[in-house]
Amino acid sequence: MNIILILVVGGILGWLASLIMRTDAQQGVVLNIVVGIVGAVIAGFIITPMIGGAPITSGAFDFRSLLASLIGAILLLALVNLVRRGTPR
Repeated sequence: MNIILILVVGGILGWLASLIMRTDAQQGVVLNIVVGIVGAVIAGFIITPMIGGAPITSGAFDFRSLLASLIGAILLLALVNLVRRGTPR
């Protein structure tokens, strides 16, 4: 059940990150889910320890964890845009 919840939340966070970074028209649903989950993993290792929370990959779905995962997904999209286009946009 936890993996399904991570997929759903990862998809929503990936979609929100793609809207914020204005890359939603270029991505599909699957890529939104991948960006959300990879962003959550990045946030779990880097951002979440800084703000003192638990990552969503461990089953914590509080505001700090979701915000950190969204920031991780945005950072991932910025990095992909930087490599692809030369600008983080």
